Amino acid sequence: MISVHNAVKSFDGFRALDGLNMTVPDGAVYGLVGPNGAGKTTTIRHLTGVMRPDEGAVELDGHPIYENAALKGRISSIPDEIYHFPQATIREMMRFYRRVYPQFDDGLYARLGEAFGMSDRLTMRRLSKGMKKQAAFWLALCTRPDYLILDEPVDGLDPVMRRQVWSLILDDAGQRGATVVVSSHNLRELEDVCDHVGIMNHGKMLLERSLSELQEHIVKVQLVTENPLPSTLDIIHESATGRVRTLIVRGAQEDIQHSISATLPIFCDLIPLSLEEIFIYELGGVDYAVKSIVL
Repeated sequence: MISVHNAVKSFDGFRALDGLNMTVPDGAVYGLVGPNGAGKTTTIRHLTGVMRPDEGAVELDGHPIYENAALKGRISSIPDEIYHFPQATIREMMRFYRRVYPQFDDGLYARLGEAFGMSDRLTMRRLSKGMKKQAAFWLALCTRPDYLILDEPVDGLDPVMRRQVWSLILDDAGQRGATVVVSSHNLRELEDVCDHVGIMNHGKMLLERSLSELQEHIVKVQLVTENPLPSTLDIIHESATGRVRTLIVRGAQEDIQHSISATLPIFCDLIPLSLEEIFIYELGGVDYAVKSIVL
């Protein structure tokens, strides 16, 4: 299990992580989301042992990850910007990975080469961004990691290859019980693959739950009623079109339905929110309002 306890990381007086707490259960596909500057990439660099927190702890199975070679041998990472040696081919990078990762699977390397349709004689620096991402997945999956840490993993891939890559990741997680942490701005895509979600902002974790629990505790309500709504409803957003009122309400669906039923509504419908809608409404506030600008 990955755990982060009160982690603080500062750069020139700016706190990129400000008391971050985070728990990633074993076997989870965990989506780490947040606005630009929330601290997601800094968190990823701590989870992979690239950075050490100024305060607090970042641990895997109760042991610090930073400068722990044994733990790092169980973690594979694909950053947003792919690292490679300047003149290296894919095959030369494979040989490097094979020396570093004790579980490197040569048979899988051959099979994935066929799946990606790429020659391992290609020089990494000559590849397009999308092809570099494919090569990075090819190498990372062959390490047979217990923990796969991904930062904007499918950015630059075409739709067919995105589907191929997600299929490989989820198959690997399902068959071996690997844990996957994904940081991405593509919330629609994360909703299809993740079972746990953490929403960050300003270096802190706003909330962290299973996706099903998250979707069960914030609801969109469309209703027509001539009676006042109960004051017990935790309404975080409200709008109206004609007589139809649209509410975003925090709470259990059954409790919300029961409270609204007491007002004898003419019409009432409860609709589950998408992850993107949850993200927007949970962050809320003036910083995330859509601003009208005269051009």
